[in-house]
Formats: sequence, C-alpha cells, structure tokens
Amino acid sequence: MQRVKASLLNFAIVLGTGFALGVVRVPFLVPRLGERYAELLEMPIMLVVIVLAARHVVRRFELAPDVSVRLQVGFAALALSVAAELLLATMLQSQSLIQYIASRDPVSGSIYVLLLLVFALMPALLTRAGVRRG
Repeated sequence: MQRVKASLLNFAIVLGTGFALGVVRVPFLVPRLGERYAELLEMPIMLVVIVLAARHVVRRFELAPDVSVRLQVGFAALALSVAAELLLATMLQSQSLIQYIASRDPVSGSIYVLLLLVFALMPALLTRAGVRRG
C-alpha cells in the first residue's frame, strides 16, 4: 500500500505543478514566445520538481533502497500522469488521441518524452545518489 500512496503523491505533486505552470505558460508565454519556446522554458522547472518530488516521496514513505520497488513507484506515477494528460487532452481540447499526439511540437515534444522517462526513473536514480530511507 505504501508504494501506491507514494506513486499517487509523486503523480499529484508533479501533475499539480505542471498544471500551475500551464496556467502561466499558455496565456502569458505562448503568445509571446510560441508553443515550443514556452514549453522548453518550463522544462527545467519541471525537472527540478521531479527530483524534489521523488526525494520527498522516497523519504516520506521510507521506500526501500531496492531498485525494483522504486521503479514500481516511478512507473506507476508515470502511468497515472500519461493517463491523466491523455484524458484531459481528449476531453478538454476535443481532440482524438492521434490528433493530440500529432499536434505536439517535435522539439519540445521529444524533450518532454525524455522528461517523462526521467520522471519514471527518478525514485530509482535517487538510490544511486544515496537518498535512502530515514
């Protein structure tokens, strides 16, 4: 049950921050910089949030330093994030899944996919970095 709670909290922190940044990015940055540059500007902030969220979750739930446990937490949080994004995109933007994926900028979209991979791996990467229980 701790892994599920850890995954949910990690997902909530990262998704909530992404949502808050989107509230600023879309009306203020996109008209001035364009979609690509606005998204690229947001990504370093999200990387910091991903690291801090994973660190918080690992410590709060005292996740075992076992890589498989931490990968389960990271990939479960990733699955929740992808599902939420695709659901919101198809419902709120009235786009099909294929239309949504095709509408992504090739540069910022590619970096976004890499950031998602980092999000999934971060709890396990912190094992290597020495972030342990307690």
